[in-house]
Amino acid sequence: MGGRIGFPELVVILLIVLLLFGAGKLPQIAKSMGEAIREFKKSMNSKDEDDKNEKNS
Repeated sequence: MGGRIGFPELVVILLIVLLLFGAGKLPQIAKSMGEAIREFKKSMNSKDEDDKNEKNS
């Protein structure tokens, strides 16, 4: 096992999530995960910019 998640594993994970939370909650979960990823990327970009500014100073 190479540690990679393939299509069959992804389908099993999605089915388990669907059973645990139900179809009504999935859009809310997806939205909050998208917002969290977006915020994480934004903070990483600002950290990179801060590092560049420190090197130029």
